[in-house]
Amino acid sequence: MDRIDRISGEMQRVISGIIREDLKDPRIPLMTSVMACKVTKDLKYAKIYISIMGDADAKKEAMKALKNSAGFVRREIAAKLNLRQTPELTFELDESIEKGAHLTALIEEAVKADEEGKDNA
Repeated sequence: MDRIDRISGEMQRVISGIIREDLKDPRIPLMTSVMACKVTKDLKYAKIYISIMGDADAKKEAMKALKNSAGFVRREIAAKLNLRQTPELTFELDESIEKGAHLTALIEEAVKADEEGKDNA
């Protein structure tokens, strides 16, 4: 594991804690998770992938709140991690959990239909 991967993992852990404990914005639901953090090699930028459970409006509002609080989160990272340069943060919505749940439901539906077809034959 190289240095950038270690920094990305540590930033993911710290950002998750900041969102859960320090951000008091009511637009950010409790079911908000930091799925991944990708830091560029020069440590200037970090892309944070966020998963939010809820409807489209809740996701939109939560992402707006996170983007507005990027400066605060960056300051908190600087205080908690000993880095020469704290990366500029970009928050991205990650919908992979919902897509996975949808695919699982489709597979279960297909298996059920297949079993019913065998029973009738």
